Amino acid sequence: MELPPFELERWLDEYESDADLMLAESGVRSLPADRFDLDVGELGYVIPTDGSPDFRADIAERYDRDAEEVVLTCGTQEADFLTFMSLLSEGDHTVVVSPTYQSLASVPESVGEVSEVRTEPPDWNLSVDAVAEAMRPETQLVVLTNPSNPTGKYLGLETMQALYDLVEENDAYLLVDEVYRMLADDPHAPAAALGPRAVSTAGVSKSYGLAGARLGWVVAETDIADAVRKWKDYTTISPPLVGNHIARQALGEQEDDILAANRSHAKANRERVTEFLELHGLNWFEPTGVNGFPTIPAGFENGKEFCRSVFEAESVVLAPGEVFGYPDRFRIGFGLHTDELEEGLERVSQHIENRR
Repeated sequence: MELPPFELERWLDEYESDADLMLAESGVRSLPADRFDLDVGELGYVIPTDGSPDFRADIAERYDRDAEEVVLTCGTQEADFLTFMSLLSEGDHTVVVSPTYQSLASVPESVGEVSEVRTEPPDWNLSVDAVAEAMRPETQLVVLTNPSNPTGKYLGLETMQALYDLVEENDAYLLVDEVYRMLADDPHAPAAALGPRAVSTAGVSKSYGLAGARLGWVVAETDIADAVRKWKDYTTISPPLVGNHIARQALGEQEDDILAANRSHAKANRERVTEFLELHGLNWFEPTGVNGFPTIPAGFENGKEFCRSVFEAESVVLAPGEVFGYPDRFRIGFGLHTDELEEGLERVSQHIENRR
């Protein structure tokens, strides 16, 4: 397999370390470590290496699945990667709903073939008929993020059920990265709860503000979960012990408080971004989660020119739409601390006005 450069990560690597403010961050502001008990005793592996059975059972219950259908991973990125490796063989075909996080298209394309089903503004609605038209006899997988990264579009249960029925009819699978799902005010049932041909991946990095814990999971029928375990033996072996310890607390008695605070924080910051966009005549679909995908201001050729000039003039990092395949847009993350967001928006506003 041959993977292309991860364009978003290369962009952030070029600009993030030298910037004053990071408005391309895709998660909720990180929780302080002193909120949690960090004493794990000896720094060994999580045993078993796919996660302790009782923790996996707790996660499985959320999906109406069994503990053996859950594998804990080093973040959601590894969960996605291991699922691709477990489900795809050379020559298999994958349908990917875009825009999306690059790895969800690049990894399956490195194994087989990929067909893209583009959603479009202003509402980023997904046509299930378009997915059906993109499928082939050799289609093994349909892939999407829900809520979407970068648009924040949250597809409803009716659409998800129609996608599941489609893959079931075609002996394929549905993989849904749901790492932002718990930021919805009223999240509907996860994909894996729809039936055995749906796979959910998620983790504590985005909705819970715990990116540094590096704890994610795959929920899939036992045969797929066992294949994920086999691949994991060749990657990270065990999820991180400290992250596992923190995640159990975050998904336990602290969960309601964490999610309530994070949803409130996201809502308040989203309102601030909405005011900024209205001030400059920019458009977006009001997102679920902490990412939005607005249009670029007039006077800039494309997303890269706009984002690069914002960095050079104001030391603020944004993500250009080109890294998601939409050059007339940029991604803004608004999950960071409110004072940092407000300062960043003020600097970007100043740059737009100076350019005009």
